[in-house]
Formats: sequence, C-alpha cells, structure tokens
Amino acid sequence: MTVWRDDLGHPVELNGPAGRVVSLVPSLTETVAVSAPGVLVGATDWCTHPADLAVTRVRGTKNPERAAVIALAPDLVLANREENRKLDVTRLREAGLAVWVTVIESVPEAMASLRRLLTGPLGLEVPAWLAAAEQAWARAVPPSSLMRPSRRVAVPVWRDPWMVVGARTFTGDVLARLGLDNVFGAGPDRYPRVDVGQIRAAAPDLVLLPDEPYPFTAGDGPEEFPAQRVALVSGRLLTWYGPSLATARADLLRAIR
Repeated sequence: MTVWRDDLGHPVELNGPAGRVVSLVPSLTETVAVSAPGVLVGATDWCTHPADLAVTRVRGTKNPERAAVIALAPDLVLANREENRKLDVTRLREAGLAVWVTVIESVPEAMASLRRLLTGPLGLEVPAWLAAAEQAWARAVPPSSLMRPSRRVAVPVWRDPWMVVGARTFTGDVLARLGLDNVFGAGPDRYPRVDVGQIRAAAPDLVLLPDEPYPFTAGDGPEEFPAQRVALVSGRLLTWYGPSLATARADLLRAIR
C-alpha cells in the first residue's frame, strides 16, 4: 500500500498505480485520457475533450451521480476544490473510494499539481505535453515582474447576470503572464457579478469573450462593447489546465495581438 497526498495534503492510499479512474473535472479528464489511454472509466457530461471520449457519464461537476461513480468501482476519483462540492468528495470517501482533490489557482500550481497526479497515483513518467507546457510558460513574464502591463482587459464568463474573472483565479494568472492587467483583478471576489455598464466604465482596452462557460459568439456579446476591442477566444485556452497548456500561451498571444 502506497500513501500519496493530494493538493490539500489529504492522504490517498492505493495498492499500486490507479488502473480505473473517474474524473469529475474536465481538465483532468483530458489529462488522464491523453496521458494514460484506457485508464479513464467515467467522466462528467461537461468533459468534452478528447472529442472521441467514450466513457460512462456521471452527470455534472456540481451534481455528480454518486451511485454511478461508486458502481464503476474506480481506484481513484479526481476532483477539484473550485469545481466540485466538498459534500460529494466527503460522501464518495465515506463510500470507500479514494478521492484526489486538486487546487489550481495559477499556472505554476497547475504544473505542480499535474506532475503530482501523473507521476504519483497514476504512476506515469512526465508526458511530452506537460514538459512542453512547462517550457512554454517558463518564457512567460511572472506577474510580480510586470512594471506596466501593456493592456487592460476584462473577461466576462457569463451574462444575465454578467460575471467576470476576478481575483485569485487560474484565468487571472494566465492573463497576468500574458502581460495583461485584469481590471477586476484587485477586488475581493473571484468571479464578481457586475452590470455590463460597470465593465464598460472600467474602460478595458480589450474584452475577451470565451466560448465557455457562457457560449459567447460573434452575435452574442461583442455588441455590448462598441467602444472596446473585443476578441472571441476558446474558453479552454483560458480556463483548462491540461494538455491545452502546451499551446495555450502561443494561441492566446495570437488572439490578443
């Protein structure tokens, strides 16, 4: 029996590398599916990558069907502190399942967390995509060294009501490492609700509209910001911390230039 510790320091006991995994986090679903083909046996309805993923679905990230997860008899269940409910983690552990919880609020945390998971309970070598991601983001400017960010940015993630990326978020750290200043990044809330007028009044140089969680499109969102430059981007590039990290920096820099 080997005891590993997840991102919260919680002990996770396994007899060997996990051979059956259920993921309740889209980013981690893609991570496992790409890095250890055949190991993933269950995922949420929100797990859309890889596109050909064919595993049992266990409902959503906030309302997983715990009985379905238990029935799959996984060696390990993957969760995230932000995306999943503590209650579900507790109930799955009470049912005898090993649950690994990740905590990711920055790019460095993402790299460390993914390494911990892949080389720990999954028993893998560091995959090529993770090494490439580490190299790509090592070239990014650390937020603490930015004297004057080149552009001010706002990132709505929902409308009616409008919500934007705020403080202490993975997306906020990505923005900073791209040399962008999040106009809502200094407040107390991680995803503050705002009026669209507040976004305009903040006078961002750039409004980034991702296609998830709210599916902003050319006909739904840009019309609200006639005085700002608007860029439609893949939400996966801004919010996912799996294999997409290998190209996310270069792809985002192309989208915002």
